[in-house]
Amino acid sequence: MSLRRTAAVILTAAVAALASAPAAQSQERVAPTTDVSDAAAGWLARQLVDGDHFENVFDGVAYPDQGLTLDAVFAFTAAGVASASSDKAAAWLAEPAIIAGYLHGGDPAESYAGAHAKLALAARVRGQDPTAFGGEDLIAGLTALQAPSGRFQDKSQWGDYSNGFTQAFAVLALDRWEGAPQAAVDYLVGTQCPDGGFPLVLEAEACESHVDATAMVVQALLAVDKSAEAGEALDWLTGVQQPGGGFRDEGQAGEGNANSTGLAAQALRAGGRTAAANLAAGFLTSLQVGCTAAEAGRGAIAFDKTGFTQATSLRASAQGVLGLVGVSFADLTAGGGTPSAPVLDCQVTTTTPTSTSTSTSDTTTTTTAATTTSDTTATSTTTTAVVAVAGNRGNLARTGVEVGPMLWIGALLMVGGVLAVVLARRRYAEARK
Repeated sequence: MSLRRTAAVILTAAVAALASAPAAQSQERVAPTTDVSDAAAGWLARQLVDGDHFENVFDGVAYPDQGLTLDAVFAFTAAGVASASSDKAAAWLAEPAIIAGYLHGGDPAESYAGAHAKLALAARVRGQDPTAFGGEDLIAGLTALQAPSGRFQDKSQWGDYSNGFTQAFAVLALDRWEGAPQAAVDYLVGTQCPDGGFPLVLEAEACESHVDATAMVVQALLAVDKSAEAGEALDWLTGVQQPGGGFRDEGQAGEGNANSTGLAAQALRAGGRTAAANLAAGFLTSLQVGCTAAEAGRGAIAFDKTGFTQATSLRASAQGVLGLVGVSFADLTAGGGTPSAPVLDCQVTTTTPTSTSTSTSDTTTTTTAATTTSDTTATSTTTTAVVAVAGNRGNLARTGVEVGPMLWIGALLMVGGVLAVVLARRRYAEARK
């Protein structure tokens, strides 16, 4: 091969590598974030069992938790991150055994209205067809459970577990499909308590307003243009909001919890109560597990001010994200989200010994501790600057300098040096002839 052709081959390979290397790196990079909702959603994605679902452990036995998995899908969609995890979760929910267990409890003769409604809404949110999800027609199954009164009820030998959430999810899901039945809307409006709130337990002897149920119903009412009734419910919500922005669950003491506050903040934002929604979002932000805590919880939203626990922070993070983002279930739609699960941007101060000819001094540097992890595995973070830089896959911490391009420029320079040596040797040989 001629020298010119050899040089061309080497340079072509080097340029091709330079062009392709940054793209390959960017596919693996998980950028750290300071956004509370993104970090919480990213943490939640890394807690998924096998990367696609959550489980509920009872008496040492793990059972699939379809409801919590759906909560996570809503959270990922609202934050616009972890879309790869959403897709995997949707595929898991569509598996025959999983969807049958959720909708029918494993018995075809049984049917649960809340499960049909929530899954149908999630399908619409993700842009899928609820009439053909996992071999089930969720819309037909839901409408078959509507009583003459307009209420959606369970068909089960174990009793009827339908409640305010069931009716709200049903109205939202059907409204996003072909319109909610008027009887269902009228029934929902008729459940309003005298104080303006809405109950969790339907048709009880005494109507007791419930924060979580009211937040869900408000979103359903706004979707079907029942603004007057929604306004009264929002007045009740703002009236029970704690000074620090939080909302309490029924019978709870303290400043409030992330679950109730997340749903309330979502409803307040949808209803235009911006000041109250901002106050609630501030409370949720105060519950985020920060960089001074153990790495396993960083980015999560704790249930309340008592601190982080893995079990309670799963749903707290999911519903907390909804409140932080503030997009109503009526408007929540997938699209444009990133596939990766962001990590909380933490800074780690490290001390590096630096030697001179006369003395040795310690130089303190601050770097970003963020580790690229699989969206389907447990959280993996770092406490050293060396691993932090490696985890950023080519980003020098907080400098904006890309290591990858510098390495390839060096490679090109090395190729140029090799060619110079070859040319010099050829000229020397020709001079000796």
